[in-house]
Amino acid sequence: MPDTTPDLPALPVTFRPGRTRAVLVVLAVLTFAAITAVGMLLDGLGMGERLSFMLTALLLAGVLFLLARPRVTADETGVTVVNLTNKRRLAWAEILRVNLRQGDPWAFLDLSDGTSLPALGIQPGIARQRAIQDARALRALVAVRSAATPEAPGG
Repeated sequence: MPDTTPDLPALPVTFRPGRTRAVLVVLAVLTFAAITAVGMLLDGLGMGERLSFMLTALLLAGVLFLLARPRVTADETGVTVVNLTNKRRLAWAEILRVNLRQGDPWAFLDLSDGTSLPALGIQPGIARQRAIQDARALRALVAVRSAATPEAPGG
């Protein structure tokens, strides 16, 4: 029977949607440049109106950069999940399971407190196979690290 256990990545390791991130960063830069150029090239605009074009471009680029932010970083002591606007640090023992089911927009971490945390750093979007590999690698790390981490007293 073939071994289906994925090789454990060396720690620390960061999982992020690389292609999606690259597309968003390039789009942010192009959006900022295009809207700013339009604002500067239009005749009859005052300085305030040109500035509003630049601020709008900056706002749109900022949103695109925010969408490119998600990542999941695993190290010796636990996992840090960075989503769009929040960051959460988890000990290995807090993570019970890593789920990436067919049709899920990103991976979910089932936690020991009964909640589920979305991990947007692992998302099938453009690179489905990569997301599946990342989810399997994180799942294997959780299995190994959670078993090696003693349970907290009273937990």
